[in-house]
Amino acid sequence: MKQKGKGKGIQPVSVVLVGITGMGQPYLETLLAGFSPGEIDLKAVIEPYPERSAYKEELKDRGIPVLDSFAQVIKGKWTPDLLVVCSPIHHHVPQASLALEHGSHVLCEKPIGATIQDATRLIRIMNQTKVWVMIGYQWSYSRAIQSLKSDIMSGKFGKPLRMRTLCCWPRDEAYYKRNNWAGKIKDSQGNWVLDSPANNAMSHFLHNLFYTLGEKTDGCAMPFEVTAELYRTYPIENYDTVACRAFTRDGVEILFYASHTTSGDLGPMFFLEFEHATVTYGEAADDIIAKDKKGNTIHYGSPEAEHPLLKLFEAVRTIQEPRTIFCGPEASIAQTLCMNGIQESVSTIIDFPDSKIDSDHGCNRRWVKHLLPELENCYKRAILPSEAGLDWASSGKPVNLGNYRQFPGGR
Repeated sequence: MKQKGKGKGIQPVSVVLVGITGMGQPYLETLLAGFSPGEIDLKAVIEPYPERSAYKEELKDRGIPVLDSFAQVIKGKWTPDLLVVCSPIHHHVPQASLALEHGSHVLCEKPIGATIQDATRLIRIMNQTKVWVMIGYQWSYSRAIQSLKSDIMSGKFGKPLRMRTLCCWPRDEAYYKRNNWAGKIKDSQGNWVLDSPANNAMSHFLHNLFYTLGEKTDGCAMPFEVTAELYRTYPIENYDTVACRAFTRDGVEILFYASHTTSGDLGPMFFLEFEHATVTYGEAADDIIAKDKKGNTIHYGSPEAEHPLLKLFEAVRTIQEPRTIFCGPEASIAQTLCMNGIQESVSTIIDFPDSKIDSDHGCNRRWVKHLLPELENCYKRAILPSEAGLDWASSGKPVNLGNYRQFPGGR
């Protein structure tokens, strides 16, 4: 899908892309072919392993430099209008901060980073430099989520009571071997990574609960307390299955369930409860549907209906014509804070019993028997696995996030 340009007379937006493999590949494809002629100018890409990219030769043919770091851009005494960051989690804030300090706007893939102190540092630098950052939670840029959020902010459904979401996306052993940081708590240099379902693949859906509750278009509700349960099937440092209950500062209950080790796919789905209505997605239809107590319904459409890189087009347009940033760091920080609390809630991640684990050596995948219906049951009942009487389940401790400023330890 090619997005339309704004017409003649607009200077091309200069762009540098960090990362051209993994999540960076669809960004590169879109920058190379998704914009109208003259709308953007891809000045360079930054990639330590360009030989892994299918576009290595095309970049060479187009004369687009492949650099080792943003420092090489700075040495050239120029900076792009937009830096797009698709690097590993623990590089997000350092790379985005350096770009801000040299005058470039930033579109950073989700999440903001690994720790709350990183996130708040990025916000501080952004406010000092007067340039902006977008965080790449694509649902937040969709018409469906923006329309829903607008109605929630207006009070159309009354007071929010409980928000829950579920996503089960099986992953194989190759997923955790694809790089040197997948499933890690820290990298080899001692930097926090905290890679997990809550801080990577399914972070979108944890973020979405807090984002839709935000009192401003560019804001989010903040968690005040979280209790988590963390489980592991693969031989990794961190967890591959999580369930948690959080409460916002206004007392709204937030429930999040996610796993990479179920027998099949399920979700994403959510169920939002308000005084006068419920809002669902993914349970019976790929459409966000609000239904009030009188039986009236509102169909918002699907957050998946638009271009998957709508956020990239939005970033370019915001440089061409300044507008509200739907999802900046202030609108995304709740996910980071909650995720840090999730990590601290459990002192020792529980390994699923061997008797519960099945595997397919042909596709190098493991899964936990019956975990899919067990998590779905917990989601429907709004309880944690330990509250469902499952013999493998154990709850962590509540973590107060009211004055939480530093991971680990809170203060």
